[in-house]
Amino acid sequence: MQRKLFIPIILGTNREGRQSENVAKLLVKKMKSRKDLEIQLFNVGDFKFPQDDYGQAVKGLFPEWRDAMSKADGLVIVTPEYNHGYPGPLKAALDLLLPEYRHKAVGLVGVSAGPWGGARVIENMIPVMRELGLVVISADLNFPSVQNTFGPKGELKDEAYLEGINGFLDELEWMAQTLRWGRDNIVSK
Repeated sequence: MQRKLFIPIILGTNREGRQSENVAKLLVKKMKSRKDLEIQLFNVGDFKFPQDDYGQAVKGLFPEWRDAMSKADGLVIVTPEYNHGYPGPLKAALDLLLPEYRHKAVGLVGVSAGPWGGARVIENMIPVMRELGLVVISADLNFPSVQNTFGPKGELKDEAYLEGINGFLDELEWMAQTLRWGRDNIVSK
């Protein structure tokens, strides 16, 4: 029997009152319900970056992240859009690694208070993902007006999102499986 795909999720903001946490929790629930997936949730708020030195030594400070991405077949990034961009702590966390990302699938999930659902943050993240060696899947998820999408206890108000989530996860699994086969069977130059 083939081992499950291991796909961590990273919640890309440490902002207090973040609405993207509801999105990440929903994805955790949906991914856990899939029998072929193993997941682990990371929160950039848990990455305590030093303020006095941001050199190469910082890379060794987060072994759990490094070990997870070494084992991973893919990654899901849930990020809010802040002024058309992504949060600094997310960029700092992603920049901790490089070879651990190579030839692995990444699914991007944009969250915004406005009508575009993080489309601009996803657009801005694609070049970064390519530079890191991650392979961006063709489907992404967008959560516009996120403050109206979830109830007070984090429950999804509109079931229409579930079809998009399922399509996103289907594509992520397919790409992660394909890239795993490639990593296991094709010598990289």
